[in-house]
Amino acid sequence: MLIFLGLALLSANNAGAQSRNVRDSVITTGFFAASYGYFIPGGDLADRFGDNSTIGAFAGYKSKRNHFITAEWNYIFGYQVKENGILDSIKTSGGFVIDQEGKMADLRIFERGFTAHVQFGHLFPIKGISPNKNSGILLTCGIGMLQHKIRIYDNGGRSPQLTGEYLKGYDRLTSGVSFSQFIGYWYMSNSRYFNAYFGFEAYQGITKSRRSWDYDLMRADTRIRTDLLYGARVGFVIPIYRRGRGEYI
Repeated sequence: MLIFLGLALLSANNAGAQSRNVRDSVITTGFFAASYGYFIPGGDLADRFGDNSTIGAFAGYKSKRNHFITAEWNYIFGYQVKENGILDSIKTSGGFVIDQEGKMADLRIFERGFTAHVQFGHLFPIKGISPNKNSGILLTCGIGMLQHKIRIYDNGGRSPQLTGEYLKGYDRLTSGVSFSQFIGYWYMSNSRYFNAYFGFEAYQGITKSRRSWDYDLMRADTRIRTDLLYGARVGFVIPIYRRGRGEYI
């Protein structure tokens, strides 16, 4: 949050220092953005989950030399979990979990997680294609954190063996440092009313389990994992423009 606030204040200060003309010159501006991404897992992550989606937000700053710095956060959600044996230790011979009322528990299993990165990059305008010098091919790379886990939802909440501290023995909470790369197209319209970006993104995480014990394994998982994500992202951008003295949009 401090990074986002700092970028926002830096953007506002630069907005007050100059007039902006997107069509004719390279501008300095701060911006906010929201995005959607679709990703395919690789490495150890592909053994645990299938494809997933992300919804993200970031704040950033673009210099007069088209250098970029951004701070981004993305929420990961997916519906294909490949580690189906995590509840075997509490299932009956018929493959069911019994709740406190003696009935079959209605359990649903999902993927959940997030990424948080600081990214640095540069924009390369394409002569004859880009509408102005503030649009073009954007390349970024970054460093941050990747976290994921198995979300076990007990519909009805009647399974005490899947509550509180017990639940932590099944959720496979995993996190660690990660690196990111993006290549795509950044568009800032001359009218200033429509601004967007799209492209391909990749993450490489060096992660490990954050749980001291996995019940189905009857031990702690001490492996160092290589968790990979590859996919596409599209987003809408809200730049901070100066319209006149003391007036910003």
